[in-house]
Amino acid sequence: MKNEAYKTDMNKAEIEDKVELFRETFREKGFKITPQRTEIYKALLKSGDHPSAETVYERVKEEFPDVSFDTVNRTLLTLCDVGLAFVVEGSSRARRFDANTNEHQHFKCIKCKRILDLHHRPFENIPLPEEVESGFKVLRKSVYVEGICNKCLQDEKAGTK
Repeated sequence: MKNEAYKTDMNKAEIEDKVELFRETFREKGFKITPQRTEIYKALLKSGDHPSAETVYERVKEEFPDVSFDTVNRTLLTLCDVGLAFVVEGSSRARRFDANTNEHQHFKCIKCKRILDLHHRPFENIPLPEEVESGFKVLRKSVYVEGICNKCLQDEKAGTK
């Protein structure tokens, strides 16, 4: 693959299970299931880099050269609306998307702009203020950390950046 970050820890069976969930969800919501939409979701599932719509578009174009950016962007937003993906908040001007809907947090390197998944169980149990607990229905709690990643720190020490 052209982009090293364009990989996932999911195996083919897990991806196919997620794609079947995508099909079921889209059917239930009354959305058409097209090969382009399916490929957009697969591209998001396969990515390990929390891609922007532009990045997903470039990846999907390899398989579907006639796909429009608008189709990719609208599909990504629809995936978020139906709970199959979400926008990584605070990530940058360009929205970045994540198909991993399991509990996790994010770390963004302010130098190279990579977004990495974090799994820190105490963050999952952050208590909310009583007025939020009693007055709202909380769907997701998000922790987003910014700093300099280990790769950029090593590059700085080596004098390459």
